[in-house]
Amino acid sequence: MSNPGGVAADQLRAFVERIERLEEEKKALNDDIKDVYAEAKGNGYDVKVLRQVIRLRKQDSNERQEMESLLDLYLHALGMAPASE
Repeated sequence: MSNPGGVAADQLRAFVERIERLEEEKKALNDDIKDVYAEAKGNGYDVKVLRQVIRLRKQDSNERQEMESLLDLYLHALGMAPASE
């Protein structure tokens, strides 16, 4: 049996099967994460805010400070910043 284009069928099949297994694992993990958010919501936590906290924790502190500074600048420019004391 010849392989058109010189494709190593066994190697290709192995890659595809590995990717499929990883996709299944990713789906299971995503389902677990969804369950944790649902549990948090059931305990009175705001899931939208919780997601934002998770997103912020992924950033390094310099990146987070830069984003917060820009947000503050934009809010001031739009007249949406809290009044200074």
